[in-house]
Amino acid sequence: MIYTPLTNKAMRIAYAAHHGQLDKSGQPYIFHPYHLAEQMPDETSVCVALLHDVAEDTDITLAALEREFPERVMAPLRLLTHQKGTDYFAYLRALRADPVAVMVKLADLAHNADQSRFSGCEGVTEERLAYWREKYAKARAILTQRG
Repeated sequence: MIYTPLTNKAMRIAYAAHHGQLDKSGQPYIFHPYHLAEQMPDETSVCVALLHDVAEDTDITLAALEREFPERVMAPLRLLTHQKGTDYFAYLRALRADPVAVMVKLADLAHNADQSRFSGCEGVTEERLAYWREKYAKARAILTQRG
């Protein structure tokens, strides 16, 4: 992880925003954006990774984040915030316009596709796992297409 005043701010906001949330495997949700942030190469991508689900999955809005972060963080973050009613695969195609958004989303998909996270979890069926495998494979293919 890269620690700067901006990434530390993003870390605090993400931690507070996701406090009490659990992911699909039953783990504290904040581990997911931290895992992604650990893989990022620079300040901007670390901030985007930490904040990538904040506006989509918490009460904090993009407008609130815009008051705290520069446009170089907000542009990919806006693209990564999947708006309700937008087709998932159209959303992914739009992400291709920003290399930081693509890098963070590919890391997101890789972590979400790691089915070892569900070891010992009850309630996650083989059908659900198969659905996720197919969805994430198609998503990766869209993001890595040329042109």
